[in-house]
Amino acid sequence: MKRIYYYDAQVMRDFVKDYFIHFGVPEEDARIAADVLVEADLRGVDSHGVIRMYSYYGSRLAAGLVDPTTPMRILYESPVSLALDAGAGLGQVAGYRGMQRCIEKARESGMAAVTVRNSNHFGIAGYYAMMALPHDLIGISLTNSQPLIAPSHSRAALLGTNPIAVAVPAGKERPYVLDMATSIVPIGRITVFQKAEKKVPPGWGIDSRGCVTENPEEILNGGALLPLGGTDLMRGYKGYGLSLLVDLLSGVLSGAAFGAHVGESNDQPANVGHFFAALRVDLFRPIEEFKQDMDRYIQELKQAPLAEGEDRIYIHGEKEFEKRLSYEKDGFPLMEPVVEMMKDAARQAGVPFSPLPLRVEEVNS
Repeated sequence: MKRIYYYDAQVMRDFVKDYFIHFGVPEEDARIAADVLVEADLRGVDSHGVIRMYSYYGSRLAAGLVDPTTPMRILYESPVSLALDAGAGLGQVAGYRGMQRCIEKARESGMAAVTVRNSNHFGIAGYYAMMALPHDLIGISLTNSQPLIAPSHSRAALLGTNPIAVAVPAGKERPYVLDMATSIVPIGRITVFQKAEKKVPPGWGIDSRGCVTENPEEILNGGALLPLGGTDLMRGYKGYGLSLLVDLLSGVLSGAAFGAHVGESNDQPANVGHFFAALRVDLFRPIEEFKQDMDRYIQELKQAPLAEGEDRIYIHGEKEFEKRLSYEKDGFPLMEPVVEMMKDAARQAGVPFSPLPLRVEEVNS
């Protein structure tokens, strides 16, 4: 039997904030970083949630590879564009500040694009794309990452999982929120299966010889993820092309590291790059008309004839919105090994692990 612990979101945010503050992160920046991590868990993207509190962020802060103050500076600027250097700071803070400036420029000029270089992993890309929604803007968020994907026909990890996130406002319906890696799954999902001691579905990754494997250990140690689509037989070159596209905009355009060079040294800053864009719908048509058509389109998709054995059609982001409502009310789940890891990290940092679970469930292995 294994235990799953359910935690209150705000209590966990407060703890993670205090954890970051311990490493010299200013309180407001710590609040941003904690909110991004907990938001991932609330939306069911547990591979990018508090599971990474120490394994990536805390360990790199402790090693001096991340500047806790995130000293951002402007490199180039125009009314519709901005190029920023994050000073090797926290990716969540760099992402939040970068998208914030992008939104400000788009509201003034109609559309804007922002690049960020010299940053770090920023969590879920959808967080930043969704920042545009309250302003009736379409938001786009891209980032490159350390090389984990093998290009089609290769066995070497040379590309990041390089996610794409797009958020589009609607009216009465929930907004469209696409948030996807350009691999079949992010590496954190493999880690989740590893910690749960489960096999991964065939086609998620390859071993060191380039052969498809179901063993998460073989993927994590010498293997690689497969691009979206999988093997070339399943047209994985399309996912390979999307991953490369994200890296061209996030890495090459921003002046950050790209490809195999992202985080290539364990004792140097990762130099991750981000790309953000936002545009005002009312540049093209009245916003209310647009939202009415969005609602109509979403409703037509959801009312389409169902395939045999299926009972519902979802719009991108809908499952995550519903999961968030449930987890915000009843607590979000963490596996016992993750909780123990967080307790160990808190103990090493000298920060009390204050969150108490709302409830504990036992499940079969």
